[in-house]
Amino acid sequence: MKSDTEMRQDVLDELSFDPSVSSENIAVSVADGVVTLSGFVPSFADKYAAEKAAFRVAGVKAVAEEIEVKLPGTSMRSDQEIAKAAADAIRWNVSLPSTIQISVEDGDVILRGDVDWQYQRDAATSAVRYITGVRQVKNHLAIHQRPQPTDIKNRIEQALVRSAEADAKRIRVATVNGKVTLTGKVRSQAELQDAKWAAWAAPGVTAVETNLSIE
Repeated sequence: MKSDTEMRQDVLDELSFDPSVSSENIAVSVADGVVTLSGFVPSFADKYAAEKAAFRVAGVKAVAEEIEVKLPGTSMRSDQEIAKAAADAIRWNVSLPSTIQISVEDGDVILRGDVDWQYQRDAATSAVRYITGVRQVKNHLAIHQRPQPTDIKNRIEQALVRSAEADAKRIRVATVNGKVTLTGKVRSQAELQDAKWAAWAAPGVTAVETNLSIE
């Protein structure tokens, strides 16, 4: 098992290796496998990429992302300009409904409204993440309650069995009123994410709680 010092160096190396991350002003600390990223970056895209890079390091249990976005002068845009760009990005994405509401406050993009699936919530964030001038994306989109199949638990368990990453025998699934709770143990962050997405893919799921520990 890696020490916190070794893991910190691995995270620093991964940040430096990733060309999509401006890592020179990012500080890294590690305590019991939990990574904290601090400092500042020139865009929200860099902030997102830094968090993804930290999660790629083997042994990382969680990432506390405390990075601040400090836009360079050339990236400064008015909230009105950002809002228009965000509205265009949402409209051009064929997977997203036209009812998503967008507001911008000091470079923070806030998304509100209802969607049918979790992948649409994620697609909405992705659509506006790389817009110049965005400091943060706050996704308040709610998943519309869909008719629930009676075999929702079985569908998720079967999806876990089909998964190349997840070990279905070590993951327990419970469902109550559209909320899915996953408990048990996984071998990596990738397996945890795969199990979570298997749950979100089932019709009728409105929330997923992952109480999975990484060995």
